Amino acid sequence: MKGKVLLTAAVTGAGETTEKNPNVPVTPKEIANSAIESAKAGATVAHVHARNPETGGISHDLNHYREIVDRIRESETDVIINITSGGGGDFIPSLATPAAGGDGTDMQTPAERHEPVGELLPEMCTLDCGSTNFGNMIYMSPTDWLRDQAKRIQDSGVKPELECFDTGHIRFAKQLIQEGLIDGDPMFQFCLGIPWGAEADAETILYMKNRLPENAHWSAFGIGRMQMPIAGQSALLGGNVRVGLEDNIYLSKGVPAKNEQLVDKAVTMLHGHGLEPMTPAEARAHYQLRNPYGGDQ
Repeated sequence: MKGKVLLTAAVTGAGETTEKNPNVPVTPKEIANSAIESAKAGATVAHVHARNPETGGISHDLNHYREIVDRIRESETDVIINITSGGGGDFIPSLATPAAGGDGTDMQTPAERHEPVGELLPEMCTLDCGSTNFGNMIYMSPTDWLRDQAKRIQDSGVKPELECFDTGHIRFAKQLIQEGLIDGDPMFQFCLGIPWGAEADAETILYMKNRLPENAHWSAFGIGRMQMPIAGQSALLGGNVRVGLEDNIYLSKGVPAKNEQLVDKAVTMLHGHGLEPMTPAEARAHYQLRNPYGGDQ
């Protein structure tokens, strides 16, 4: 869609960011409200994780996801919901028992990872297309598990966003497409700058972009201080944009951000390049997403 960009707000994530920025939403109400405020600021999509309201850490509780989704859908502000399906993949090796995970390991089966998506049927969900060294942790998504997840997502009618943290993940995502497990025009997300995945720079974006299928749509995000530079590079190279507190918690050096502020900053950047965010209705039509509200948008 010429002149239009899909703008995603990744509103909370699952990282240990709540002590560094008090604006990171934790409770289902806070996460939903942040998604709504991001939409009012111009976001097309809200990408959501659930957190444990008592600890601030990751939550896989379906009831937490249900409350988030219900609050967003019942609001008067429209936004496309994109639920993570990448939870429960954190493996921290133990030197004492290397075959078993150490403290902090959090693993789920493909069926468990898919549960919020299959039960709540958002328009979109993420599908992390491979394992990676994530700092000193291993994020685990074995290929047969990913085939299982891809099939479950396909059967649900939800559009997968193919998350690629390194170049090999693009190769496997294309294998999923070849095997008929991804319907329609595929949507890719380049996840850049995460130790120790793909670099956050224009050269890497071009390398990954040039290896996509011809009918693919794509987006890119960078973490930390590279959030806005990568957003700008992605938009200029014909891709979509993602910002939000999952990836970066600062508005400027030392200044804690709110999600809606990061969205507003991205919108201003897009306007400077003669672009604007898609509305949720435009995006549902353009990307052939399911409509959770029924009827035409």
